[in-house]
Amino acid sequence: MNLKTLSVATAVLALTGLAGAATAGAAPGTVSGDGGNRIGTLRVNGDAYVKEGGLSATWVEESGNVKQIALSGNRIGVITGDGVAWVKEGGLNAAWVKEATDVKQIALSGNRIGVLKDNGDAYVKEGGLSATWVKESVKVKELELSGNRIGVITGDGVAWVKEGGLSATWVRESDNAIGIDLAGNRIGVLAGNGVAWVKEGGLSASWVREADDVIQLELSGDRIGVLKDDGKVHVKEGGLGATWVHEYDQAIQIALSGNRIGVLKGDGDARVKEGGLSATWVLEADDVTELALS
Repeated sequence: MNLKTLSVATAVLALTGLAGAATAGAAPGTVSGDGGNRIGTLRVNGDAYVKEGGLSATWVEESGNVKQIALSGNRIGVITGDGVAWVKEGGLNAAWVKEATDVKQIALSGNRIGVLKDNGDAYVKEGGLSATWVKESVKVKELELSGNRIGVITGDGVAWVKEGGLSATWVRESDNAIGIDLAGNRIGVLAGNGVAWVKEGGLSASWVREADDVIQLELSGDRIGVLKDDGKVHVKEGGLGATWVHEYDQAIQIALSGNRIGVLKGDGDARVKEGGLSATWVLEADDVTELALS
């Protein structure tokens, strides 16, 4: 997820009277999933809700005083207003496990959990919820996880990705990056000039220029989604050179997972569609400040 998105969303929500204290100053996180059937929302009052199953499933309140929510498989992660990262595994009513303090971003993928600390240190653990943390990098602005890949953007705007074990070697992917996203064997970066780039294959594969004037880039499976600075959402499916399909207008956030696409509007309405790119939108919730898909 790109670093511009949350600041843009906060500004728009403030204009519409929806911005809450939980949104201000929060770091971006992974909002797109890998084909799960869970949807998470963070509401304007700081309450986090998750539903599982179809688009019309019932919401379950997970936690209050939340400033970020992340989903992956049967895991749910939140950061509460005091900077504590919590993760639960299993059903929606499973017990929370305290993972770390002084956290400004959490990322989940499979059996990995990543946290970005207030001081810029990035840690990842692999295995159970009580596994040992491994320090991955310092001076980090964004942390992303997907499968056995870890991506970070450091304070100098360099995007790095490693593949394999937690102690694998970092590969320098791009300079002047403000956002990074990972999905399968794809890596996406958003450059400071608003250009979205994606590569597919190994860490040294060639970049393909995907779109301009982008403020958020999201990847899931063989889909790529972009949110333009005019609020328009476009998604493509298939190869990196596939044709873009215009999905929505007046959006402030986009999320992808499998055959699901989610958008958050400036008035706080969260909508999700399931199936083809031309499927029908379903209104999921209102007064939303963050939308996440598993």
